[in-house]
Amino acid sequence: MPRKIIVYIATSADGYIARPDGDFAWLNRPAVKGNYGMAKFYKKVDTVIMGRKTYEIGVKMGQHGYPGMKNYVFSKKPPKNPAPDIEFVNEDLTAFAKRIRRGRGKHIWLVGGSETIAAFLDKNLVDEFSIHVIPLFIGEGIPLVQPRHRDVPLKLRRTRAYSDGVVLLHYTVA
Repeated sequence: MPRKIIVYIATSADGYIARPDGDFAWLNRPAVKGNYGMAKFYKKVDTVIMGRKTYEIGVKMGQHGYPGMKNYVFSKKPPKNPAPDIEFVNEDLTAFAKRIRRGRGKHIWLVGGSETIAAFLDKNLVDEFSIHVIPLFIGEGIPLVQPRHRDVPLKLRRTRAYSDGVVLLHYTVA
C-alpha cells in the first residue's frame, strides 16, 4: 500500500488553526473518551512533516519533534545545531514527497502549518484531510490553508460527532 500524506488537524469553527500570534490554547478542552481518535491515528503514521514556524512553536513548548517518528521540518534557514531527531529539508516538494512515499513505513502526517499545507496542496501532494472542527469561533487567526486562488475538490469519507460538539470531517483529495 502506498504511503499517504495526511493532514490531521483541528480548526476553530471559523477555520483557523491558531490565533494570529500562533497561540492555540483555545484547543485545550476536557478530554473525551478516545481523545478524538488520536492514539488510533498515531498507530497509522511513522513520519511527520511540519514547517519551520510550527516546529519553533513546539520547541518553545519543550517539544523537539514527535518521539518515535521520523521528523522533517521544511525551512529555508535550518538552525546550526538542530535536534538529533529532526531533519531539516529545503528541497523541491515533489521530489521530497516522491522520495519519502517510496520509503518503507507507515503513512505520513503533515502537521502544519498553513503555509506548508498550502505548498503541499498546491503541488497535489496531500491525499487526505482529517479535520476536527472545534465548536468555537476565534474571530481571526492563521487559516487551515494559506489563501491562494485554487479549487481543490474533496470527497467526504466520513464524519463523526463527539459528545462535546467537536466534529471530525475526513476527506480524500479528489
